[in-house]
Amino acid sequence: MARFTGKSIIVTGAGSGIGRAAALLFAAEGGSVLAADVTDGADETARMIAEAGGAARAIRMDAGSEPDVVRAVELAVSEFGGLDVMFANAGISGGLANVFDTDVALITEVLRVNLIGPFLAIKHAAPRIAERGGGAIVLTASVAGIRSGAGSPAYSASKAGVINLAQVAAQQLSGSNVRVNAICPGLTETGMTKPTFDYAREAGKMDRVGRLNPLRRGAQPEELARVALFLASDDASYVNGQALAVDGGLSSSHPVTKQDYGRTAV
Repeated sequence: MARFTGKSIIVTGAGSGIGRAAALLFAAEGGSVLAADVTDGADETARMIAEAGGAARAIRMDAGSEPDVVRAVELAVSEFGGLDVMFANAGISGGLANVFDTDVALITEVLRVNLIGPFLAIKHAAPRIAERGGGAIVLTASVAGIRSGAGSPAYSASKAGVINLAQVAAQQLSGSNVRVNAICPGLTETGMTKPTFDYAREAGKMDRVGRLNPLRRGAQPEELARVALFLASDDASYVNGQALAVDGGLSSSHPVTKQDYGRTAV
């Protein structure tokens, strides 16, 4: 497929994980990609795209800094002739502290990157996308933003905000033909979760990773990236203001006592 031929795309958090996987897939489908990241991983992603014959530029960018976001949007417009897709994916974890051990500086920083970042992406990308006749903005939220149990208070609150932001932005962009949706990843093997996956492999306990979801495994970044590409593409032309859980079925159930139902579906 070449769903993004002639399209200009910004991916934040493109230096690793879901962002890198999405940047590579966007480019493989014909898109011109601005790989943005606060680390030099963006340069490596752009190099990988170029080596595969794709079009890419890299930019060092703090997703929660308004001047940085403006600079990235203007670079995409000047380099690629406009902007069609913004994948606001960058985020930080905020650790594992509970409410009482989370200080104000930590939650402020998590909200700055994880929530203000997507807000800035919408604010500055949407007008440029509308100029091209419409397109898509995709935000990375989390199952932690749907309900308790999948992240720290700071992280969970920030991702709940992202889900609501997608809904509000979709409404406020009515008539612009700019769609705004979010993906809500479950446990995915990225830089953020690397310690968990590394420990499980070293301890021979990979069978326990993701065991609470019906698929009983964690996800790979490409599995999330493909959903982001779907939402960014014309295949999702009537999907707007939605938060799509991509979590192996984890969020489909309330907590229950695990049982053996006596048979296995074939």
